[in-house]
Amino acid sequence: MEVKVEMESEPVEHPFSGEIVDRITEILGRHDLEAQLLPYLLPAGTDNKPLAQLGIRGFGFAPLKLPADFDFPSLFHGVDERIPADSLIFGQRVLQDLIRAK
Repeated sequence: MEVKVEMESEPVEHPFSGEIVDRITEILGRHDLEAQLLPYLLPAGTDNKPLAQLGIRGFGFAPLKLPADFDFPSLFHGVDERIPADSLIFGQRVLQDLIRAK
């Protein structure tokens, strides 16, 4: 059996640098001094491809401060997907500050 993969366009890739990355790092650091901002590949669909065609760089950012023993990968998009309320509140505060930042 042979499988052929065809893509309508090339994948989107942006340098992990610039003003928005600096701002996210700054805001995240205000909420958690030990936080490290790391790029990662998300194997899912986003709106970044059409936005990139317009010259708009896109980054996903979902700040969650999960307990060390919390098995998030096993719950991600599962039947019983959940996170602790404190993690959600942390993320809301970080995103609120990011949106309000100038």
